[in-house]
Amino acid sequence: MSGSMPNVAWHISSKSDSNGGSCVEAGPILDGSGRVAVRDTKDRAAAALVYPADGWTAFVGAVKHGEFGHTTR
Repeated sequence: MSGSMPNVAWHISSKSDSNGGSCVEAGPILDGSGRVAVRDTKDRAAAALVYPADGWTAFVGAVKHGEFGHTTR
């Protein structure tokens, strides 16, 4: 999403280090649409990816159920 970003209730990943590097943050767009925006914490001024609510819910559910396998650093 380019241009002006609408109001988003950003949440930094709990897996992020203390200063927010090397991670992403996501949050609902506060326009009543249910869409979720996702951006890189290292470049908050860059464009964000925006997902429909059902797509984001399906993705989070798949992650929680281990559908993408386990990764380590």
